[in-house]
Amino acid sequence: MSQLKDLLEILDVEKENESTFIGHSLDIGSFSVYGGQVLAQSVAAAGKVLDDDKTLHSLHGYFLRPGDISIPIKYKVDVFKEGRSFNTVRVSGLQNDKTIFIMAASYHIREEGIQHQSAMPNVAQPESLTSFSDLFAQFAEKFEVKPKGIFSPDSPIIFRPVEHYNPFNPGIRPPSNHTWFKINGSLESPSLKLSQAILTYASDFNLLITSMMPHNMSMFTNPIRLASLDHAMWFHEEFTLDDWILYAVESPYAGAARGFCTGRMYTRDGRLIASVTQEGLVRQL
Repeated sequence: MSQLKDLLEILDVEKENESTFIGHSLDIGSFSVYGGQVLAQSVAAAGKVLDDDKTLHSLHGYFLRPGDISIPIKYKVDVFKEGRSFNTVRVSGLQNDKTIFIMAASYHIREEGIQHQSAMPNVAQPESLTSFSDLFAQFAEKFEVKPKGIFSPDSPIIFRPVEHYNPFNPGIRPPSNHTWFKINGSLESPSLKLSQAILTYASDFNLLITSMMPHNMSMFTNPIRLASLDHAMWFHEEFTLDDWILYAVESPYAGAARGFCTGRMYTRDGRLIASVTQEGLVRQL
């Protein structure tokens, strides 16, 4: 059974007061709270504070401490600017009165202007590809690892990689990959705010893994500590989540125990709807 319903529940953060909200965690098999969840819940909390005349166009977040899956996260939203064209907010995520995450986000009214975009990569279509959960299941059975969360068929989001990848025998590859993704189900009440939160949730997938591809490394073959340090995202156009989205990721640099990655998200018809950057810890233990 798909965990999409569970994802939607945790993204509907509970209101404590006019500027504070409580979020619970979805267990995807990670040791700490999945960074994409904290990002998405921060977006959801900010969206409950701001009016609908402006839409989210950018966010910049910093992960300060690992989140504990068993403890609710308190999100505090501070509105710094309410202008005619732009609003700016700050969201702080706290556990045990300690800040684990901070995010600044900007909202913009709809305007017309000059327009261009990078071309969508020419890759295989999602119908011809095998889902990441199915690929992982083959390896997991051999190595007696139980698929969970994103790695299982119950994942709230289905990922279908274009390039074949064996996490138990990664090999040496260029630091780039392409992945199609789609929600595992449908949305009864779709809205741009909810769609942006879900897209933010998915944006944290497959980034730091890309920085390890030229080095014959994976989480399952090497003692490595991976942790997102900062994450930025720009929303270019409005979109819906009723079809597959292509996530094109590359890592132009890795060094000093950090990996730097960038990503672009395209709709099936080639529209560039979002761009992502992230730097994270890639520490060999």
